[in-house]
Amino acid sequence: MTADDTFGRLDDDDYPAYTMGRAAEMLGTTPGFLRALGEARLITPLRSEGGHRRYSRYQLRIAARARELVDRGTPIEAACRIVILEDQLEEAQRINAEYRRAAESANPTAAE
Repeated sequence: MTADDTFGRLDDDDYPAYTMGRAAEMLGTTPGFLRALGEARLITPLRSEGGHRRYSRYQLRIAARARELVDRGTPIEAACRIVILEDQLEEAQRINAEYRRAAESANPTAAE
C-alpha cells in the first residue's frame, strides 16, 4: 500500500474509519443507539479483523440525521424509514439531473 492509497482513503466517504466509540462520541450519542440503527438496518457497519464495528463518514451522516429525528420525538423505526426515503429521493434527484444535463447537451435547442 502506498502513501497515496492511504491518503486517498481520507477522502473516501465510504471508508470505514471510525470505531463505534469514536462514532458515538462524534454524534453525541451512545454505542447502543448505533447498534439500534444497525438492528433497524439503517446502517450496516463493516467489521474489523477483530470483529469490531467500523463506520464511514457517509454512515455517520445518516446516523446523525436519524438522531436528529429521534431527538425530536420520532420513534427510531420511523426515523430510519424517513432517512431511507430521504436518501432515495436525493439519489433519484441526482440521477434526474444527470439525465436532464445529458438530454440538454444532446439537443441544445430543446433547452431554449
